[in-house]
Amino acid sequence: MARQETITADEYTYTVVFERDAASGVYTVTVPALPGCITEGQNLADARAQARKAVQGYLESLQKDGLPLPASEEPDNDVIRDQVSVKLVRA
Repeated sequence: MARQETITADEYTYTVVFERDAASGVYTVTVPALPGCITEGQNLADARAQARKAVQGYLESLQKDGLPLPASEEPDNDVIRDQVSVKLVRA
């Protein structure tokens, strides 16, 4: 008989900033609370998906290194704002 294991995950929400390049139409995404967390997408839907992956990877890296996970913060500039949520398996 196989053992069942319960996996517990916590959800984190971060503000992300989307900036569209007028010439190419590509969206650059930054996460103010996560320095250096930058990605891009060919359209807004793709940029959101890439943002989730980038935030997930960033947080998993911090978690692996035993570092604290930063709280979200609001950006000061007037650009498209949205939030992405990710779930991390507890270490």
